[in-house]
Amino acid sequence: MTPESAIAARRETWQQKLSRRRSLAETARTLVVEGSLRRVVGLTLEAEGCEAALGARCLVDTADGATLDTEVVGFADERLLLMPVGDMHGVLPNARVRPCARSGGLPVGAGLLGRVIGADGVPLDGQGPLESDEHAALKAEPINPMARKPIDTPLDTGVRAINALLTVGRGQRLGLFAGSGVGKSTLLGMMTRYTNADVVVVGLIGERGREVKEFVEHTLGEEGRRRAVIVAAPADAPPLKRLRGAQYATAIAEWFRDRGQRVLLLMDSLTRYAQAQREIALAIGEPPATKGYPPSVFAMMPALVERAGNDADGKGSITAFYTVLTEGDDYRHDPIADAARAILDGHIVLSRDLAEAGHYPAIDIEASISRVMPAVATREHMRSAQRFRQIYSAYRQQRDLIAVGAYQKGSDPQVDLAIEMWPQLRAFLQQEVDEPITLDQAIERLAVLAEQVHE
Repeated sequence: MTPESAIAARRETWQQKLSRRRSLAETARTLVVEGSLRRVVGLTLEAEGCEAALGARCLVDTADGATLDTEVVGFADERLLLMPVGDMHGVLPNARVRPCARSGGLPVGAGLLGRVIGADGVPLDGQGPLESDEHAALKAEPINPMARKPIDTPLDTGVRAINALLTVGRGQRLGLFAGSGVGKSTLLGMMTRYTNADVVVVGLIGERGREVKEFVEHTLGEEGRRRAVIVAAPADAPPLKRLRGAQYATAIAEWFRDRGQRVLLLMDSLTRYAQAQREIALAIGEPPATKGYPPSVFAMMPALVERAGNDADGKGSITAFYTVLTEGDDYRHDPIADAARAILDGHIVLSRDLAEAGHYPAIDIEASISRVMPAVATREHMRSAQRFRQIYSAYRQQRDLIAVGAYQKGSDPQVDLAIEMWPQLRAFLQQEVDEPITLDQAIERLAVLAEQVHE
């Protein structure tokens, strides 16, 4: 063997060894620095000796040999602040804490239609495992506002008062402001069954467990459930799971929208989402700002809402309704209601007075508004709606005098006409639960009433 061939052979041997060792290094397990649990205060766990990024997942060993799933929500000095996803029963002092790689997301896809699932992607309906091979992250970046398709197409919700006087645009985000017991769930069920959408995604966040079953079986019904995905994170779930429930429902809606489908997203409720973030923020030491709500709450709300809307291609859309619970039916001084009005494209207010009078749906037309209605309604439709509102408000402003007989006929021609037409106006705003009214039917009947008002 010549010296040149010997050198070439040795070079080839070293290249083979280097290649083999490189492949072994690529397949070797990454070293993970584990830590210990040092402190538990309320819902916050403090771990020492390990490092993980915000939002990362950590597993904490428990006394029964299982593990508690947690998420990093903050850090202080050398300690990680963890928030549990499940029950903390069985957690021990100095328990082992293992940082994990980011999960591959939660299941999404058409296989979720007709199913009721939890915030962790686990089925709750007892119908077996989910038929889905695709996964999506809980948090996604919103679409560039300059690339998003404008809202220019009306959406038929099947509710006459909304179709005629609060016309919704495809891709709009609205708030449904209501106290307890005024027909909020019933109205959501009507929109779920009758809205002209390809897919309906319902997020039941922070609701009572009993209401979850009632909404699915009675309010939604078999017809509405076939094209719906229900994500439930009841009131007894940890705050982190309630946060994830709202984000998961939004991620499912985004998956369908990205495939060109028209999605209706119903989130019940945005207030419970904000309260879950308040619990987490206060537990890790964030100072309260407005009525006990820390600043992070008012940063997370628009981050969630802005993910809905039309896509950039103009094919898919997410039209979202977020319910907002008001303390004492006062939506004007509630910080969450005030923030929601600022970030949403309109609000529908449900009135307790109307509900107690047997007026359903109990929509307060005077206090409600759809900010995109001028962009999706015709000029004739807008004039008819304006005439209706004028005569309706004229009666409402004088209703106390009318009720006690103190109003003198002839004092105001507009009020005289309002008194004469009041039964028709009230009947127009009322609707049976099992009686869908299309957009065209609502506009046609509104035009008839507007002509009588004009005369």
